[in-house]
Amino acid sequence: VGAESFKEALRIGSELYHTLKGVIQEKYGQDATNVGDEGGFAPNILENSEALDLLQTAIEKAGFTDKVVVGMDVAASEFYREGKYDLDFKSPPDAARHISGEELADIYQGFVNNYPVVS
Repeated sequence: VGAESFKEALRIGSELYHTLKGVIQEKYGQDATNVGDEGGFAPNILENSEALDLLQTAIEKAGFTDKVVVGMDVAASEFYREGKYDLDFKSPPDAARHISGEELADIYQGFVNNYPVVS
């Protein structure tokens, strides 16, 4: 949101991507920086906040705290099961990790409160 032109926004995005790669590599090792078919990193993290911590560290390290905010596409329909949201949907079912829509909204509100998340 802080770029003055498309050219600058593209440069910021590229620099941030490479900075994030370094942050991930430093914390998780070289293998964690392999990219998927859509170009994204997939380090073995346990909590969503850990991903936001990595991103926030990269934003700060790259010097873009006044220029970059985060938008999230959480794809909640992908982990909605029988009226609840399964936060551990990639593992065997665990009812303790199934939460209501209100509880999920509280988690998202925490992200907005603690990270530069705007959508």
